[in-house]
Amino acid sequence: MPPKHIFGPVLSRRLGISLGIDLIPYKTCSYNCVYCECGPTTDKTITRQAFFPTHDVTAELRTVLASRPHLDSITLAGSGEPTLSKSVGPVITFVKHNYPEYIMSVLTNGSLMTNRGVRDELALADRVIPTLTSASQETFERIHRPHPSLRIAAIITGMVQFRKMYSGAFWLEVFIIPGVNTTAEELAGLNDAILRINPDQVQLNTLDRPPVEGWVEAATDTELERIRDVLGRSDAGIVSRKPPISHVTKAMTEAGDLIQATLCRRQSTVEDIVRTTGLTGVEVTKILGMLERAGTVTSQRGTCGVFYAICQKNTPNEDS
Repeated sequence: MPPKHIFGPVLSRRLGISLGIDLIPYKTCSYNCVYCECGPTTDKTITRQAFFPTHDVTAELRTVLASRPHLDSITLAGSGEPTLSKSVGPVITFVKHNYPEYIMSVLTNGSLMTNRGVRDELALADRVIPTLTSASQETFERIHRPHPSLRIAAIITGMVQFRKMYSGAFWLEVFIIPGVNTTAEELAGLNDAILRINPDQVQLNTLDRPPVEGWVEAATDTELERIRDVLGRSDAGIVSRKPPISHVTKAMTEAGDLIQATLCRRQSTVEDIVRTTGLTGVEVTKILGMLERAGTVTSQRGTCGVFYAICQKNTPNEDS
């Protein structure tokens, strides 16, 4: 069986060859973002829990990392908000103590950076990448449909506080949705917030896979370049829609299990899976056809191609 908490390595557009760690039951999050590639949130919460025994995660890591595979990052990410897990600090500490040659990254929506304990745990990582879409509460709620207790002003303050105490690499993802957070007023608010947060790098990102809500559209390269100019930051980069081709070490030997493990965490095209797994296009197409006929995966055509995902009824139960 594929690992329960470890996925990939995947070829990340931002992080290169990345081994993912998912500490959260499927779609447990503080947000229910309109653009999420993983589907709608089923458990919206801000309560931190020990969802899984930490030793189960570290045991999987020992197995996967035993051969010291080439990785650009070991990344806390997955299908929900990782900082909801009380295992964040212990898992980061385990990796840094036992595998110091690897860069430890955290992808977070930033909502729990209001919590001092969360900030202390994130400070153990080499690289932290939170998301910001707006400084306006109204727009924040429209995009993220957050837990009702969350306020964007407090979240921004939490990011500011974290930045002051953090010595690692702080990258701020700014996710762009045309017509929602692209007005002059919205961009002015974002600019003020970015200046306060003072990240090492700003990454402009936009839709790349089928979203939860069909009305969400991807920003064009021209629009992203305009926004970069408006923000006026020399460190603002545009996240490429296509990662560079690279050889990725397989985390599992069975091709079908490898593809399913990838799709459990992320909708992907045939090309994405080829780049992620190292399988050939013919192999991937054949296996996807078999899985689709068996009702294990489903396909959906989007503006960027045909994306495959695990059927809802076949989504693994993280509590089992």
